[in-house]
Amino acid sequence: MKDLVLIGGGHSHAIVLKMFGIKPLPGVRLTLISDVLHAPYSGMLPGHVAGFYDYDECHIDLRSLAEFAGCQILIDRAIAIDLNKNLVICQIHPPVNFDVLSVDIGSTPAALSVPGAAEYAIAAKPVPEFLASWNQLISERQNSLQKPLRIAIVGGGAGGVELALNIQSRLGKEEGFGNGLCNGFNGFNGWGFREEGRGKKEEELEIHLFHSGAELMQGHNQRVRRRLQEILISRGIQLHLKEKVCAVKKIDRETNPQFPTNYQISCKSGLELECEIIFWVTQASAANWIRESGLAADSNGFMEVNDCLQSVSHPNVFAAGDIAAMVNYPRPKAGVFAVRQGKPLFENLQQFLLEKPLKPFAPQEQYLGLIGTGNKRAIASRGNFMWESWVLWYWKDWIDRQFMQQFSNLPKTGDTK
Repeated sequence: MKDLVLIGGGHSHAIVLKMFGIKPLPGVRLTLISDVLHAPYSGMLPGHVAGFYDYDECHIDLRSLAEFAGCQILIDRAIAIDLNKNLVICQIHPPVNFDVLSVDIGSTPAALSVPGAAEYAIAAKPVPEFLASWNQLISERQNSLQKPLRIAIVGGGAGGVELALNIQSRLGKEEGFGNGLCNGFNGFNGWGFREEGRGKKEEELEIHLFHSGAELMQGHNQRVRRRLQEILISRGIQLHLKEKVCAVKKIDRETNPQFPTNYQISCKSGLELECEIIFWVTQASAANWIRESGLAADSNGFMEVNDCLQSVSHPNVFAAGDIAAMVNYPRPKAGVFAVRQGKPLFENLQQFLLEKPLKPFAPQEQYLGLIGTGNKRAIASRGNFMWESWVLWYWKDWIDRQFMQQFSNLPKTGDTK
């Protein structure tokens, strides 16, 4: 009997479990170590923030998936790997022995080393912690709709921009100004799209987006960056470009009676902003224990893997998703790559367990990014291409629902602890 241990319930591992359920390997014992029973699907999370999807629609039920795969689940968090003894060190359970190991634990926002950020800002990842804070905010706003609210978002990549638009949409709905974006229209802009106006109630909600670069969303083409900046400005989201946040602190006094402020953001330029809530959506970073365990890692701490998704330093360790850095194919940290790595990871895990040659995998060079704008419209971005339409949002919705459907109504055969 060989032990295959999966750390993390990310997109790639969800696909691996599904495929092991369809094509089991005799003589292999599967164990999943996950700190959650319901894994968030990144493609639908912005829509969940906006209120378009409920919790179950955008989370994969790892319990039923593991039961289908005949896999034991340990509800725990891995904190280290002993590569000499082939043991996963867990926070609660005794060490878990493995013959083959696969890691798919995602990433966390970088720069939480900024003084005060880890204590007072709400990181976009891990997602369960973020959603707990978000749901608490929604609940509080339902009981205090007339109370002004100032939100700061740090990070002007696609994640930060999409979060800003969907937060504004959801809070707008909760507080009763139309579709969450406007109280009327200002007509058409030069692109042929209606632009949203701002009503009186919306003045009670301020959203500030901080970005250290001169332009938002550096990984996308100029047309996409320009269009999203137009949308943000038209909706009254205040942009602070070329502003590097260097400190976050809690304040115990109300310097502005209009806003019951709790925190202060300080930038390197001298700009300061008082706000009630801070969301941190900067570039991704890796869990420290990857490098500390002795696995080969890149300069950001992500596990270096070859074309077969196999650790370049330890052949019996594999990785996929954000935590993996393909040495020959550097790619952005995006859910689309994790989804595409699921099948190759499954095939190579089986090949390794069967002591057969592994199969190289080459990810696509470009991918189609579909960025939701919080109003059931989306912008498509690929290379120099850009298109904005409500059609794209419904297309994305169909794709996401199809992905999630494959994990529904599965037979149950496994064991959970």
